[in-house]
Amino acid sequence: MTLPVLHNTGVLYRRILSQFPQDISLAFAYGSGVFKQHGTNQGQMEKNMLDFVIAVDDPVTWHTMNLLQNRKHYSVLKLLGPTKISSIQNDHGASIYYNTLVPVDERVKMLAQSENGKLRAALVANLKSAVTASFLMLPESFSEEDLFLQIAGLSYAGDFRMVIGEDKSKVANIVRDNIQHFRILYSNILRDCPQVVYKPQQGKLEVDKSPEGQFVQLMALPRTLQQKITKLVDPPGKNRDVEEILLQVAQDPDCGAVVQQGISSIVKSSSITQSIKGIATAGMWKTVSYSSKKLVKMWKGWWRKPSVSQMS
Repeated sequence: MTLPVLHNTGVLYRRILSQFPQDISLAFAYGSGVFKQHGTNQGQMEKNMLDFVIAVDDPVTWHTMNLLQNRKHYSVLKLLGPTKISSIQNDHGASIYYNTLVPVDERVKMLAQSENGKLRAALVANLKSAVTASFLMLPESFSEEDLFLQIAGLSYAGDFRMVIGEDKSKVANIVRDNIQHFRILYSNILRDCPQVVYKPQQGKLEVDKSPEGQFVQLMALPRTLQQKITKLVDPPGKNRDVEEILLQVAQDPDCGAVVQQGISSIVKSSSITQSIKGIATAGMWKTVSYSSKKLVKMWKGWWRKPSVSQMS
């Protein structure tokens, strides 16, 4: 959705959401149209696409209503009806119905959130999991910037689009001008975490890299990632307990690399299947148009070639 930069976000974002069915559990906007990224000025930011994620409890009902309100937003899949659209959404890729270049009449910022205790707990757990996984892949001592770069890079580890289609400096650009936003998200988690010594005034952290400390961190990872790690480490047919395997990984000098490999395998699989599904959900013309814009940004990033060491 290409929109001008919206400064009075609380009201104006909700005006955008009002154009969609209102049975929404969670909605947020993200990307370079929301938060300024390094290397872009205000004029460029105004031209950037605004990205939304809308989470709903009942996809069939939501798509039924949205087909009535915004039928033109859909690709040819609209002919299949809401039940089949929801099936395509849930059964393939990352369980997301992706669409792009959606026009609206009127930046990650929370826009709507229902009073759902399980949803709120899941959001907090996701932040904690990102911190824990990043701890395992970082050295004993590191800076806030190092941590935020690692966290921001989790979603792109293994994503084939980082090879062709994305600006190679994307992660650094996200972090460089948004350190304060990352602090707001993660400072309480870092202060409360017993595995790390957080020195916010200095912007430094020290994490427990002992086998015992790393085992605690591995046990706190999401179950899906734990299972990926066990498949990487456990020989076929041995069928050891997850706890036993993670204890072995915790004592391995390459523990961080194993975690990185597990995350990459999850992201790689989802990125490929979701991208293929996106051709159907967004439509061929939109996919080509969107991809060409991504390629242009990638080429511009190659010309800039910024280095993380230059970040201040």
